[in-house]
Amino acid sequence: MRSLVPAAVAIFSVPLIVSAQSVSPNDWPSFNRTLQGTRYAPQTQITPANASGLKEICRYDLHQITSFQTGPVVLDGVIYITTGHDTIALNSDTCAEKWRTHEDYAPAVPNDVNRGAAVMDGRVFRGTQDGRVLAYDSATGKKLWEATIADKAKKESIPTAVLAWKGLVFAGNAGTEAIPVKGRMYALDAATGKIVWEQYLVPRMENDALRGPAAPASAPVAPSEDEALFGGTSWTAYSLDPATGTLYIPGGDPARKPHADGSPQMSNLVALDARTGAVRKGFPLVAQDFHDWEVSAAAALYPGRNGRLRYAVATKDGRLYAGDAKDGSKPWVAPVTNVANAEAPLKDAPVHFCPGTQGGNEWNGAAYSPKTGMLYVGAVDWCTTLTRIPGKIDPKITMDPVESAKGRITAVNAETGRVMWQSATASPVIAAVTPTAGGVVLAGDVAGNFYVLDAKSGAVVWKTQIGAALGGGIVSYATKAGAQRVAIATGMKSAIWPMAKGGAQLVVYGVSK
Repeated sequence: MRSLVPAAVAIFSVPLIVSAQSVSPNDWPSFNRTLQGTRYAPQTQITPANASGLKEICRYDLHQITSFQTGPVVLDGVIYITTGHDTIALNSDTCAEKWRTHEDYAPAVPNDVNRGAAVMDGRVFRGTQDGRVLAYDSATGKKLWEATIADKAKKESIPTAVLAWKGLVFAGNAGTEAIPVKGRMYALDAATGKIVWEQYLVPRMENDALRGPAAPASAPVAPSEDEALFGGTSWTAYSLDPATGTLYIPGGDPARKPHADGSPQMSNLVALDARTGAVRKGFPLVAQDFHDWEVSAAAALYPGRNGRLRYAVATKDGRLYAGDAKDGSKPWVAPVTNVANAEAPLKDAPVHFCPGTQGGNEWNGAAYSPKTGMLYVGAVDWCTTLTRIPGKIDPKITMDPVESAKGRITAVNAETGRVMWQSATASPVIAAVTPTAGGVVLAGDVAGNFYVLDAKSGAVVWKTQIGAALGGGIVSYATKAGAQRVAIATGMKSAIWPMAKGGAQLVVYGVSK
């Protein structure tokens, strides 16, 4: 790993004023730890000075070769992880299995991806690849209810890490680019699974199905207005501001019909009233999305210098966008990987651009540290050539040689957008990036390297080879005895990424007191 930007001498620190919804400092209770999606871990035991003393504490082998992208959830001494079919509870001290359930079904799409569970009020919630949301008893693994919110016949699925808040579970549908689908968002009753509201994230036509009560401002439009508008699906995670009850949805791609201006709900960040589903605002981010640069990762919500709430969204176009959550103004945009030829139009002749269709930031977004006042982002540095094919929607896609695929970890001043430091990795970084109160940043790449970096300078203070690709969560928590632990999801099967091969495992590290 090498540094691309000199480390900053002084860093502006922003006080954390956003409520964390009574999150215990020992726990990691949701995909991005807080509802606001900051991924900041308050543990201080692991520091730049002692990170070299990290040792493996325990390891849980799932005995599966799968695309293990789960974001571990840690609550009250239990780690919850998921695959496409399994939900597992482990002892957070020993990695011993407490319970494991298997859901046998035929997925709507040929992969085994699930990005994680949510835990609330003694229940574990997760989505499935055949379009259902499931609830389990957190102590026993007994299934309590299931609710279908996606259309398997249209290859819709729910790979996203669901979010839970105040008796509601939030989940949306994902689709494939082979069959145009319309993105929708749902709130389910956490106790029963009943749909509380449904919101279409692109215009709903009169013949579009409703699976539950329609949210306000979601009345159908006449088919003649935009009959072919699809997309707006979500497939990673969500964030929520509990102070205002606002749910933030990363709106997916325009589903095989790129639009120069798009829709307020496509390739953008969408703000909904979490209680009613009403659309509060759409924040435009990626305009002409023929690059496959949809907004995928959840926003990190953090306070600006003036006390106003900001969002930070890392996208597949290789940029980190900051915006005012109230008026939508964008104080800055910062590149977090190589950005080249990004504005070139799609032509019959080949168009080469960076990042490519598999570049930029993927499903693990930006993290915010109130200690340093910086945002931290992992990204993929890999370019693509597209060629338009007359009479066809899909262009010809040619990736650069797989050997050219690299990664970057970038630190950005959260107030100004200045890139404070940037470190390059030999392989793409698609796993989560996690800053801690101890002054380190935890990260990993698809070659199986786990990194501990100095949060202020970007210097690598410790590195180890885990043995399989890192493509899921990296989380920090504390045991009941107060020892800091780092849990890493490793092992990711994929035909796309140049990665280390290996089965799915959860690996836990720690240092001696």
